[in-house]
Amino acid sequence: MSADASFDVLVVGAGHNALVAAAYLARAGLRVAQCERRDVVGGAAVTEELVPGFRVSTASYALSMLRPDVYRDLELERHGLVAVPKDPQMFVPLPDGRSFFIWRDASRTKAEIEKIHAPDADGYAKWNAFWDEAVPPLRALLEDPDPLDPAEHLPAELYERCVLGSAADFVSSFFEAPEVQGAFASQGIIGTFASVRDPGTAWVLAYHACGGEIYGADGHSSDGVWGFVRGGMGSVSKAIAAAGAEAGVKMFRGTAATEILVEGGRAVGARMSNGMVVNASYVVSGADPKTTFLDLVPDGALDTEFVQRVRDWKTDGCVLKVNIALKELPDFVARPGRGPQHQGTVEISPSIDYLDTAYREAVDGPHSSKPFMEVFVQSVLDRSLVDGSGHVVSAFTQYVSPDTVDTEAATEAVIDVLTSYAPNVRDSIIAAQALGPHQLLGRFGLAGGDIFHGSLLPEQSFDKRFDYRTPLPGLYLCGSGARPGGCVMGAAGRNAAHAVIDDLGRR
Repeated sequence: MSADASFDVLVVGAGHNALVAAAYLARAGLRVAQCERRDVVGGAAVTEELVPGFRVSTASYALSMLRPDVYRDLELERHGLVAVPKDPQMFVPLPDGRSFFIWRDASRTKAEIEKIHAPDADGYAKWNAFWDEAVPPLRALLEDPDPLDPAEHLPAELYERCVLGSAADFVSSFFEAPEVQGAFASQGIIGTFASVRDPGTAWVLAYHACGGEIYGADGHSSDGVWGFVRGGMGSVSKAIAAAGAEAGVKMFRGTAATEILVEGGRAVGARMSNGMVVNASYVVSGADPKTTFLDLVPDGALDTEFVQRVRDWKTDGCVLKVNIALKELPDFVARPGRGPQHQGTVEISPSIDYLDTAYREAVDGPHSSKPFMEVFVQSVLDRSLVDGSGHVVSAFTQYVSPDTVDTEAATEAVIDVLTSYAPNVRDSIIAAQALGPHQLLGRFGLAGGDIFHGSLLPEQSFDKRFDYRTPLPGLYLCGSGARPGGCVMGAAGRNAAHAVIDDLGRR
């Protein structure tokens, strides 16, 4: 086939996983091209201007699960990545004016929780002891590139509690106070259109507890630690892209792949939105499974059973990301003035009942009237995001219905709730941006607006998630729809690159 360019590998898309895959492939000595439909690389891990003078992490908003070998292999620190653990990890304001912190220092956290409900301080010690034992086998399961059944590779009790169970039941086995339960159980619904009481949400919680390694051993636990990246999440993507460029990746920005080309039953390249044809021995797609297999692969190139599996793949986006430019810091009723309450994640999740009600409302209607929120005021610690005075607020919220197109009312609910905790917020707003499922699809190409390229519940995790090697020879999947799943971790990109390199060696 005639082509405008020929390479060993063409990587479709430039989300963080695709950038990781391209960098590893180029470092292995392969001639790698990469195309990205937007002018900025990074997919959902980008820093963009909200209004002049205010920059924000548009979608992805915190860094926890980046794999340490990716960080090391691609020399991301040398390429400009500066990641700092959040401390406190959480500030939890409560509707009655009380509040507490979750610090990296367990003794400080125990003292905070004791003020809410003394027995839960002991529960927190048991919680930490549980994760000390649980994280290593769970993390090993995530890291293994082969499709593993957790029922066969985890101790029975761990499988029952952390995979099959609900986040509500799991957290309630450690804590009694609704306020404390709500703060910890919220991690079981991140990006997931399910109730915190639904089976399988314990796995979403456990999944998020498996990161934190890049923050090192400084006397505090790093399991599940979230941090911020100087310059916003776009700095992660820029560092990975720089590693790829240094290794020789040829990047085509503003150029979308419109069709994966197939000859002789094998992927041989792609046609671009500008008419260019790129031939390649291997094609690696960073797009989600539905986009890859239903939109890019020609009809008839995949068997009907596999196509049906893709059609049945759940992409129920339920997140509303609200980015706000403020004249001044939120002033919290529970802790007035400036302080550590602005340095970690502000967790608005006062009980399990609150979370469950938020979900039920989105099922019955377009959105939650009192949404769950994780609010991050990164500009307190990173003034590079704002020119002059003011602050940027990143609010990750749930729930909106996956079918929600008009986000205006849902955004008002977010601002109403945030203002109920910090009364100066509404009058301080300079500009606000809202991205619901429909906008996440349009802006980042996420099928169904699903931030994980498909639900992370157990029925779509482990051996149930898509393989890097697809049924179409020469085509590989490197995005979050492949094992192990979503979050800014780079594992799928790394593993897909290794699969290509292994197959090239066999050839």
